Amino acid sequence: MSTESRPHHDLDPTNRRILEELVANARIPMTELARAVGLSKTPVAARIRHMEESGLITGYRAILSPLKLGLTNVTYVEVRVSDTRQKALETFNAAVRLIPEVEECYMIAGGFDYQIKLRSRDMPHFRRIMAEKISTLPYVTSTTSYVAMEAVVEQKWLSL
Repeated sequence: MSTESRPHHDLDPTNRRILEELVANARIPMTELARAVGLSKTPVAARIRHMEESGLITGYRAILSPLKLGLTNVTYVEVRVSDTRQKALETFNAAVRLIPEVEECYMIAGGFDYQIKLRSRDMPHFRRIMAEKISTLPYVTSTTSYVAMEAVVEQKWLSL
């Protein structure tokens, strides 16, 4: 198993606490983070650097509010494709990554092939995305859509 895909079940309590703090606020000052985990800045910085180098921490990013951007409509789309050979899947994958309204896309084992989470402004916008982008993706044979009525849990971080 590669280092990148190896699970980090052996995290000590201090590293777990560092990760919890960083997930809650990736911009936390090092002094404040060190105080929160009970160490000085130098060992905390070394631990973070090690977790970055090992691939456990893969980056830091700004999380934008879809609601503030006017993307209030969330729809989950089941997609069935006509060809599940590797080349066809790679072609579909590359094409779906180019659609900005696609927030998530997963290949699924089951009664359909892909699950897509899309965000749109409203129903007319969603219909255009479906007609002009999703339905025209390579190998798509059919789709089924489910409109979310309310976000109950979103972007929940799994506990270590």
